[in-house]
Amino acid sequence: MYRFLLKPAWILSHIFVLACVVAFVNLGLWQLRRLDERKSYNAQVEAAEAQAPELVADLLPAGADSTAEQVDAVVYRTVQVTGTYAVDQQVLVQNRTNGGAPGFWVLTPLVQADGTAVVINRGWVPINYTVDGPWSDFDPPTGRVSVLGMLQIPQVRPTSGLITGPSDAAEGVLRSLARVDVPRLQQQVSERLVPIYVNLQAQDPAQAGPLPEPLPKPTLDEGPHLNYAGQWFIFALLTCIVYPLLLRRVARRRLADDPGAHSEVVELADPPVVPEGDGSEPPVTVPPPS
Repeated sequence: MYRFLLKPAWILSHIFVLACVVAFVNLGLWQLRRLDERKSYNAQVEAAEAQAPELVADLLPAGADSTAEQVDAVVYRTVQVTGTYAVDQQVLVQNRTNGGAPGFWVLTPLVQADGTAVVINRGWVPINYTVDGPWSDFDPPTGRVSVLGMLQIPQVRPTSGLITGPSDAAEGVLRSLARVDVPRLQQQVSERLVPIYVNLQAQDPAQAGPLPEPLPKPTLDEGPHLNYAGQWFIFALLTCIVYPLLLRRVARRRLADDPGAHSEVVELADPPVVPEGDGSEPPVTVPPPS
């Protein structure tokens, strides 16, 4: 009844279904790995936020080049930076949203007393402000300013995989960047930049107007990864259940359409002959009723 499943077309169907099951399981495992990465990120941010704020100069001394390990060790730490904003070297970062609204991030170098500068992400402004200006509506405070914020690793353009990000011109003075690319910004800033940037949370004196809007702190949830993993595993389980049931239904339908092709005819021999008495035994006499 199931011999038709060995035909080439059906074998291809079996291979396709098996490939789907393997893909569903791997997608579920990938979501679980993403969940583990999210938990590690949350733990790192929580551990960094639990530490007392420090001066950025104490975490990343200006006298020596900071290594990637040193930068990674202090990311998400709350720091205090004091200096003077270099408004003439300010740039915007394109394609940034705030509550779904498009706009820019405002990056302004803050020059410290030792002559080095820290890139401050002062927050978000709406897209009606163009890269050509004017930007006077969100000018920073003048004079000495103290900033409290969270350390961040500079953003880099992805160069591997199927997705690659937009690129900035390699030369010239830019008014906008595709990302918070501190090395690219260094090409047009006269002061030596610390190899990180700071998301502003508060500053003294405060901003005069409502813009830029400071960025919110990172959201420390586990995201939808566990739900997505469960969905992929359910898809794999349903495929393993539904496909055999489908094959059974097809087999029964083929049997109903052509029962003669799936049954055997058994021919019975002539019934055996029961021999009559050979006379060796006397006949049985039944007495008449009295």
